[in-house]
Amino acid sequence: MKKHIKRFTSLIIILALLLAVRYAWNALPIISGYGAKNMCSCTFISGREKQSILDNELGSFPLSLGTFDVNLDDSTATASVFGLARRTAVFRSGLGCAIVNGLSQEELKAQKYSVKKPGLDLDTLAWPLGYMLTDSVPAGIDIDKLWNTVNEAFIEDNIERKKNTRGIVVLYDGFLVAEKYGNGFDANTPQIGWSMTKSVTSTLVGILDSYGHLDVDAPAPVNLWQKPNDSRSGITLDHLLRMSSGLEWVEDYGSPGNATNMLFRSDNMGEFAATLDLITDPDSTWYYSSGTSNIISMIVRQAIKSPYLDFAQDELFDKLGMRSALIETDAGGTYVGSSYMWATPRDWAKLGLLYYQDGIWNGERILPQGWVQYSYTPTAKSKGAYGAHFWLNAGSADDPTRWYYPNLPADMYSMNGFEGQRVFIIPSKKLVVVRMGQTKYGDFDFAKFLEEIVVAVQ
Repeated sequence: MKKHIKRFTSLIIILALLLAVRYAWNALPIISGYGAKNMCSCTFISGREKQSILDNELGSFPLSLGTFDVNLDDSTATASVFGLARRTAVFRSGLGCAIVNGLSQEELKAQKYSVKKPGLDLDTLAWPLGYMLTDSVPAGIDIDKLWNTVNEAFIEDNIERKKNTRGIVVLYDGFLVAEKYGNGFDANTPQIGWSMTKSVTSTLVGILDSYGHLDVDAPAPVNLWQKPNDSRSGITLDHLLRMSSGLEWVEDYGSPGNATNMLFRSDNMGEFAATLDLITDPDSTWYYSSGTSNIISMIVRQAIKSPYLDFAQDELFDKLGMRSALIETDAGGTYVGSSYMWATPRDWAKLGLLYYQDGIWNGERILPQGWVQYSYTPTAKSKGAYGAHFWLNAGSADDPTRWYYPNLPADMYSMNGFEGQRVFIIPSKKLVVVRMGQTKYGDFDFAKFLEEIVVAVQ
């Protein structure tokens, strides 16, 4: 009997070791890939110091197990975990950073894009087209109350729940009425929007729709889905924008899976996501999927008739005077439309203002008539929480309680990103509010923050 118990125990230990090895084999390259990519982007796009990145972006478990380094001369960053799973990310001028996947390091280094300098001196032009601000404040605003709220968002009064706010911009009826930055950040520091990038991807679809290059109600033009009897051929661009495609996906970043393998082990992220199977009928379920956004980004690239990388620059960023805006591409050269746009809080605010103004900027219609309303129209099955790549506060007929914000207007909608990146648009209160940071979920009280801002401008 004892021999059987001993053999059984040994077998359990061996199986546990095999599972641990298997997990490490899959997980370590993702940990090191995340570390290399973030070290690269924070250094070469945001201009931050290595120690700050190590202490903040890379300081928590399991990232704290890794070793991270940056080579300023070579424009690369490297990472490994216990010397294993070494990964390298390469900075490419105008394109941002990409992990060495599929292409060699030398091939990635050869990629670059020369961003055309705007013909206007944005520093001498008045807001919102330029960056020159006035001291005047619209009548009716309680500026002291507003500043108390903004200042409080930077105060660390709970060591267990750090806010880590890095930037706030508040617009009232288009006027920039409050702005503040955390230590190490200022008005010229580009900050990553993470999943706020999804709303930018949707914006590019809107512009292409206005030119007749895309039709959101037509089947999505994905070559992989055009085979005879492919069940995915019925997926429309509208289904994708509303996260209702029915495609297989697990939006989990805590373990190896769809999302992490796409972002850190794939050279063509849209194609990676497009290979997955249909598991429910389109429009029958709602499920948040970063893979969906990169499929859309791939479609955007295929639809652009002008040089691909010029399109967002010419048709969106330059028109809005978003000098800092940069969407990083994957190794294959396609925008990572789910996650990787960088911009200063002011430039994120300009994008929010475009939506507040119903897609019109400086007298020109940038987005087609009805696109903004389409973006904030609730998606079936989302319970009023989601539109077309925008989050909503709409509630639903069967659940009238607002989503996270029952005390805020139902017309509020927002761009949301990992670690507390937000652009809130509240048309009924004439507000656009940007908040950037590096905050664990639940550690910043957005409801209280926004409620106090609304009171200050009423």
